[in-house]
Amino acid sequence: MISPLFNLLDRRMCNIWKPLAANFLIAGFLIGLAGCASGPVKQHDAEIYWPKPPEIPRYVYEGTLRSSATLQEKDTANQLRSMVTGAGKTDQLSFSKPFDVAARNGKIVVTDSVYRIAVMFDIPRRKVYPFGHRGDGKGQGMLKKPIGVGMDGKQWTYIADVSEQDVKVFDPLGMYIKTIGNKDVFQRPIDVAANEKGDRIYVLDAGGINSEWHRVIVFDGEGNKLKEIGRRGFNAGEFNLPTQLAVVNDGTLYVLDAGNFRVQAFSPEGDFLRSWGKVGRNLGDFARPRGIAVDSGGNVYVSDGAFRNFQIFNSEGKLLMFIGEPGLEDKPGQYVLPAGIAIDETDRIYVVDQLHHKVDVIRKLSEQEISQIMTARNMGQKPQTAGIPVDSGEAVKTP
Repeated sequence: MISPLFNLLDRRMCNIWKPLAANFLIAGFLIGLAGCASGPVKQHDAEIYWPKPPEIPRYVYEGTLRSSATLQEKDTANQLRSMVTGAGKTDQLSFSKPFDVAARNGKIVVTDSVYRIAVMFDIPRRKVYPFGHRGDGKGQGMLKKPIGVGMDGKQWTYIADVSEQDVKVFDPLGMYIKTIGNKDVFQRPIDVAANEKGDRIYVLDAGGINSEWHRVIVFDGEGNKLKEIGRRGFNAGEFNLPTQLAVVNDGTLYVLDAGNFRVQAFSPEGDFLRSWGKVGRNLGDFARPRGIAVDSGGNVYVSDGAFRNFQIFNSEGKLLMFIGEPGLEDKPGQYVLPAGIAIDETDRIYVVDQLHHKVDVIRKLSEQEISQIMTARNMGQKPQTAGIPVDSGEAVKTP
């Protein structure tokens, strides 16, 4: 069976991905296009699925983002240069403290609050690079403490800078465009989300323990303030130390109200719709909720730093399953400090772990793939997903 990791731009992307597969090592990724004629060799001796066997699988591990070694040239000339000069082994960009992630159309952006940068994994262009650390030459666009990140349908990136008390906007290449808000508007902006068109920007302003500013501020695409949603409190529509938010295509806004140990949903007009969750140690409870994302089917994904996993709920708050477990060995699906979580337009899941300095990539299986996997199991065969060989080198240098 062919696993369509990064089938991000549909079958028209085959002409991009085939030469990419031929010339590059994609560290930790299984790349093969549905619709392309053939798939490269598999990555693992055995695929990693959730739920674990013998349960019917729903998700598969596809790879891990760690550094610029994720995209590494495979040609003989570069291998020789690396052997002779050591080039490429000491100058690779890696994470110090990844915080949040956003992804769309083959572009994955990860914020790093220690290095004060955002890192762009630009898969179609075969590039990995930092941005937000140089500005525009006029003193604008430099990040000081980037936390939350969001992306719209134009692949514009929105980054909440908690130190600068603003949101900075970058184009698909990471070039600075503009700034939304300032210290007169925000007290502590920690997350941001944008709708598909980019004409509604939602900024989570969580002032802190001693502040009454626990709210969502809504802007139009030009950065004009439209409204505020919520205030500090414990009632429906109120927040206590919220951590992240997510907006879906129909305009529904989900806020992870971490201090109240719940998820709240709001209409496009900002009206309270529903909530679920409570503090606890059982499945479906929250202990230290940190990140939230929503897939195309309306399912809600919440990462939890205490459970060291992420839980999947339907849009009404019914627990469907969880993925992940505690682990210091840094294996796929093992987490110590899970933080931000994102889902792209193909329903691939990107999960940040701050201690392991990584972003795991997990894909939802199609019904056809599930059927093929179960058939292979029943026949005593190993289910296989096509992919690219893995580069095992480690990045060691800061930007």
